[in-house]
Amino acid sequence: MLSIQNSSICYGTTPVIRNVSLDIPPGKMVALIGPNGSGKTTLVRGVAGTLPLESGKVTFRDLDLRDLPENSRAKFISVVPQSTQFPSGFSVFETVSLGRTPYLGWTGRLSSVDVRLVRNAILETSITELQNADVQALSGGEQQRVILARALAQDTPVLILDEPTAHLDLTYQIGLLTIVRRICKEKQLSVLVVLHDLNLAARFADEVAVMDKGAIFAHGSPDEVLTEKILSPVFHLPMSVIHPDGMNYPVILPQ
Repeated sequence: MLSIQNSSICYGTTPVIRNVSLDIPPGKMVALIGPNGSGKTTLVRGVAGTLPLESGKVTFRDLDLRDLPENSRAKFISVVPQSTQFPSGFSVFETVSLGRTPYLGWTGRLSSVDVRLVRNAILETSITELQNADVQALSGGEQQRVILARALAQDTPVLILDEPTAHLDLTYQIGLLTIVRRICKEKQLSVLVVLHDLNLAARFADEVAVMDKGAIFAHGSPDEVLTEKILSPVFHLPMSVIHPDGMNYPVILPQ
């Protein structure tokens, strides 16, 4: 289990994340939601190790990930960032292969195991027919699947996604999160995903954590957390939450 324990993060002397604790069990997809400026991206950067913690710790199976060098930490946590600069002239296969970087020896060559994991990641994200294409020539939705495949090729027990559906149309949003949820269950990954769309969080997440002003305001199942009482004051907007017949998740409507 990935465990964020009493963690705080500062920019200079300004506290941004304040004493946050959150557990992400294996096989669970936890959505992190909240208004702009609430600290969601800062928190995931602290968890991933790209920002230092002022206090607290991040552990996986009781191993403090802060104690690990970057290359070793990359064997525990893979990240799908908000945006990526793709290498010029790289094919999809070559780009996904970059996920194996933490495991390469001094020759920098892919082993048969590396190649198998790259091909599996490409298959799992349904981009097999694109593997020889120039990654820069793909659509935004296709490129986002390549980024996800690269993270899966890293073969880590923890997967973090920072607004992976930003700038995607509805088809690619649903398709991407369907893949993430399926792989989360099949591989028993601990998945933390930052989402702006509350209805996507309701539909795909096992648990939802609401951030406000650098702290966790509420945490629980979608039915427990995605309520008018919790959402309206956090987003400073009246919300209606309905439960349509035949749907097993709530639908959130701003008033």
